[in-house]
Amino acid sequence: MTTLTLAKALNMGLRKAMEDDPKVLIMGEDIGKLGGVFRVTDGLQKDFGEDRVIDTPLAESGIIGTAIGLAIRGYRPVCEIQFDGFVFPAADQIITQLAKMPLRSLGKLKLPVVVRIPCGGGIGAVEHHSESPEAYFTHTAGLRVVACSNPVDAYTMIQQAVRSDDPVIFFEPKRRYWDKADVDTSPAATWHPFDAARIAKPGADLTMLAWGPMVKTALLAAGAAAEEGRDVEVIDLRSLNPVDLPLVIESVRRTGRCVIVHEAPVYSGLGGELAARITEQCFYHLEAPVLRVGGFSTPYPPSRLEEHYLPDLDRVLDAVDRAFGY
Repeated sequence: MTTLTLAKALNMGLRKAMEDDPKVLIMGEDIGKLGGVFRVTDGLQKDFGEDRVIDTPLAESGIIGTAIGLAIRGYRPVCEIQFDGFVFPAADQIITQLAKMPLRSLGKLKLPVVVRIPCGGGIGAVEHHSESPEAYFTHTAGLRVVACSNPVDAYTMIQQAVRSDDPVIFFEPKRRYWDKADVDTSPAATWHPFDAARIAKPGADLTMLAWGPMVKTALLAAGAAAEEGRDVEVIDLRSLNPVDLPLVIESVRRTGRCVIVHEAPVYSGLGGELAARITEQCFYHLEAPVLRVGGFSTPYPPSRLEEHYLPDLDRVLDAVDRAFGY
């Protein structure tokens, strides 16, 4: 076991992927000499050279377009979008080309492109640097969308993403980059399946769904609820498209209650789709409506207001109380 931060686990996962396959290359703004604004790619250009760790112009559409061309020629590009809000200039390439070309070619073209996106708030940054845009991409058929929440998953999931023949949108919770955990980096380590959710904490009274930066918040809420005698099960979805619905449905049918927590605004967020699926398949098992906790329907606020904007322990526990109030 090695104690790693989430950022270092990503770094080591990328390093291992590049060592295993010479067709893997990394590209993005300031990722080479600087090592990225969060230092996730620190040291990789020095060890693998400028042909495999490429400092690109400030042009997200060009980064993704170039990656698509490289993938068609047999490479496995990993693209870093410097901040979540910067992905939108690349939306045309991602949605109309990256997600569509494999089906358009009847499977003859594989596009094993990974788009890494540091996501969410909590670091005192402004709009365009604190977004949670997962719903845009889970709505886009043809993309795998995943979100790591801890160093263990960061190390394994980035390698699984690189190995996937499907294009992958890879969300990284930027405020958790410095969280630490023991990671088994040995070849004998057992890896959780790429598209499977994980029960982060078992429970019997209520199911709480979260992903990325909100998993830690959900676990803290479950600990606080336990002091009031409520046994909350926390599920880290990990894969947002496809979603591990069988695990979710089994849990909600067992507990009878569900709270979904995400940073993105509640309106039209991924939580709405999850709530609909759960209601359809668990209707006769539910003791209360499926409740959602998320951001407000407003552009991301100045940093002095983000603590009010982001879902916190009190708002999550309020939803738990409401679920038990029915």
